[in-house]
Amino acid sequence: MLRHNTSPLLLLLLALLCSSSVWVSSVTAAVTYDGKAIIVNGQRRILISGSIHYPRSTPEMWPDLIQKAKDGGLDVIQTYVFWNGHEPTPGNYYFNDRYDLVKFVKLVQQAGLYLNLRIGPYVCAEWNFGGLPVWLKDVPGISFRTDNEPFKAAMQKFTEKIVNMMKQENLFEPQGGPIILSQIENEMDPVEYEIGAPAKAYAQWAAKMAVGLDTGVPWIMCKQEDAPDPVINTCNAFYCENFKPNAPYKPKMWTEAWTAWFSAWGNPVAYRPAEDLAFSIVKFIQSGGSYANYYMYHGGTNFGRTAGGPFVTTSYDYDAPLDEYGLTNEPRYTHLKHMHKAIKQSETALVSADATVRSLGKNQEAHVYSSKWGCAAFLANYDVNYAVTVDFGNGRYDLPAWSISILPDCKTEFYNTAKVSAPRVHRKMTPVGGFTWNSYIDEVASGFASDTTTLDGLWEQVYLTKDSSDYLWYMTDIKIESNEAFLKNGDDPVLTVQSAGHFVNVFVNGKLMGSAYGSKDNPKLTFSQGVKLNVGVNKIALLSASVGLANVGPHFENYNVGVLGPVTLKGLNQGTVDMTKWKWSYKVGVQGEKLQLNTITGSSSVDWSDGTLLAEKQPLSWYKTTFDAPEGNEPLALDMISMGKGQVWINGQSIGRYWPAYKAEGNCGTCYYGGYYAEKKCLINCGQPTQRWYHVPRSWLKPSGNFMVVFEEWGGDPTGISMVKRGLTGKKYDA
Repeated sequence: MLRHNTSPLLLLLLALLCSSSVWVSSVTAAVTYDGKAIIVNGQRRILISGSIHYPRSTPEMWPDLIQKAKDGGLDVIQTYVFWNGHEPTPGNYYFNDRYDLVKFVKLVQQAGLYLNLRIGPYVCAEWNFGGLPVWLKDVPGISFRTDNEPFKAAMQKFTEKIVNMMKQENLFEPQGGPIILSQIENEMDPVEYEIGAPAKAYAQWAAKMAVGLDTGVPWIMCKQEDAPDPVINTCNAFYCENFKPNAPYKPKMWTEAWTAWFSAWGNPVAYRPAEDLAFSIVKFIQSGGSYANYYMYHGGTNFGRTAGGPFVTTSYDYDAPLDEYGLTNEPRYTHLKHMHKAIKQSETALVSADATVRSLGKNQEAHVYSSKWGCAAFLANYDVNYAVTVDFGNGRYDLPAWSISILPDCKTEFYNTAKVSAPRVHRKMTPVGGFTWNSYIDEVASGFASDTTTLDGLWEQVYLTKDSSDYLWYMTDIKIESNEAFLKNGDDPVLTVQSAGHFVNVFVNGKLMGSAYGSKDNPKLTFSQGVKLNVGVNKIALLSASVGLANVGPHFENYNVGVLGPVTLKGLNQGTVDMTKWKWSYKVGVQGEKLQLNTITGSSSVDWSDGTLLAEKQPLSWYKTTFDAPEGNEPLALDMISMGKGQVWINGQSIGRYWPAYKAEGNCGTCYYGGYYAEKKCLINCGQPTQRWYHVPRSWLKPSGNFMVVFEEWGGDPTGISMVKRGLTGKKYDA
C-alpha cells in the first residue's frame, strides 16, 4: 500500500523487495524498510539490539561494554539522548565526560555495530524528570507533550541540535556512520489516551517534524499506534509476539524487550529467568519480528541525582546481560549469545519467506520459513509445566516446558530456550578495607534568617529549588504560653505534617522529632506524633527531601513535591492549630551544600571532629575521609549497610543517593521460569535493603589520596562503611 506521492525511485525499490530475493538492489544510500525488515545496504536484516545508556556508565567503561555486546551477538546498540544532561540551563550545552554522545556513537562505529538513536527528547527511562530539563517548567505558557507551541519550539530546537550534531560528524548511515534508526518522542499512547486530541495532534506534528530533518534513516515511535507514514510504530513490553505494526509495509519491531524491571527504594529487586527472556525473543522472531532490543543490555548506574521515578534506586542493573559493573551476567549472557547465533544462522530463511504454522500437538506448533533461499523451523511447546516429544519432518525433538527450539536448517536443533548449557556464575562482594572518618554536624536551619525567603503559606518544593538540590527547609515559629495544660499533664501536642513527598525530617528547637517517607506507589507521606515544646517561642523546621522527580504520567510536570499541608498542632488549650497558611520561611539546600563540603576546598571551611568525638547515628552529618585505590582491576563498590539515607561523593564526583535503611517489602518466594513473566513474579531482597552496594567507577580514582564525602540525612554509623570488589565465582563459560 503506497501513498500517491511515493517517488518512482522508492516504487522501484519496493518492487524489488517484493520479489523472493533476500538481496535487494541498493538504488539509494539511505536505510529503508519493507514489511519484512529494516534494509541496510540493500539487505534485509534480522537485527538483535541492546540498550546501553551512555550517562549510566563512564567513558572508560564504554569500549568494554560495546565489545562485550558485540561478542554477545548484538548488531545494534540502542540509546536514549538525555536532554537535561545536555542542556542544564537554557542554551548552555554540555557534551563532555559521561555526556559525550559523539564519542559514544563513534565507539559503537569502531566496534562495527549499528546504532539506534532514540532522541525523544522525552525519554522516561526512570531518569529524573523523564530527561526533560526542569527549567522548561518556567517557560511561560508551557504544557508538556501536547499541542503547545512553547513546548514544541523547545523540543524541536533540541532535536535539531542533536540531528545536526550527528550530521556534522557524518554519523548517519548514508554518510558512512553507524546510525541506522532514530526515534522521536516516546510511548505516547498512554498520553493520548489521557489527554486526547491535543496529544494526538502533538504526536503527528512531532513525526512530521522529525521526518523533515532528512536524516536518511527511518524514524520510529514506540508505543505509538497511530504513528504516521513513514514513521514505524514499535512495541515495548515483556512479550511482543502479538504486536502488529500499523501498516503491512512496516517491519515488526520490538524496541524494549524488558530484561526484568527497575528497582525502587522499599521494593524487592526483580529478576527474570534467562529461559523466559530467551523464550520471549524467539517467540517474537518466529512470529515475524525482525528487530528485537534488550532493555537493558547494560543498565548501569544512576550517578548523581539522575534517578527519577520518584524512588528509583541508584542502581539501574535491570538484571541485564551485562550487570551494573559491566561484568557478564551468567548464564544469561552466554545463553542469549547462543540464541543470537541460532537466529543469525536462520536469517536468510527468515527474511525471504513468510511463516507456515503447523500444529504439533495441543500446546505445540511449528513455524517454518522455507524458500529457495533456505529453510528454518521453530518448534514451540507452550505448555507451562510439561515437556513433550514432537515429530517434525523426519525427526523427533524433545521440547522442555515453555520452550522453543531453533532448527536453522529445518533438521538439526541448534538451540532451545530452556536448555541452558552455560553454568551459573555467582557474583560476590569481597571487602577490601574500611575508612577512618572525620565528621561535621550541619546546622538545622532557622526561620526568618537573612539567608531565607519568607512567604505566606506552604509552597511547592521544585518551584523554589528548581531541582538544584534534593532539599528544602520549611520553617515557622509557634509561641507556647505557660498556662498550656500539656505542660502539666505531660501529654505532648501532636504535630501532623502532610507532604506530597518524598521524605521529611521534622525538627523542633533543633532536635530531630522523627522522619516520614513515601514509596514508589504512593510518594505522599504523613508525619504525626507528639513533640516536645517549651514555654516561649518554639522553632519548627521541616527538611523536605525529594528522591528523584517523576518521569512518567500525563502532565507529570505538574506533579507536586514537598510539604503542602495541612500542617497542624493538636493538643493545645485552643484545640488544634492549623499552621498551613501561616508565614513560612524557606531555604534551598542544606548548609553543607552551600559550603561545598563535598570538595577539598569547601571542606576546609569548617572544623571536623574525629576519634571519640566522631558523630554517629546523628542526622545532618557530614563525613570525610581519604583513601588509596584498591589494587587490581575488579569493579568497586561501597557497602553502605550501616548508613541510613544520603549522598556520596568521591573526588568531587557524585556516586548517587543511598538508602539502605529502607528495607524491601514483598513476596520473594521461589520463581519458576515457565509462564508469562511480570515485574513482581521473581523477586529477591525481601526484608533486606533494596540497595546495599553502590558502584565506584575505577576511573574516578587516583592511586592514592582519594577524597570521599558522605552526607547522612537520617543517622548512621560510618565506621561500618567498607570498600568491596565485585567479582565472580564459579566456572566461566567462554563458548
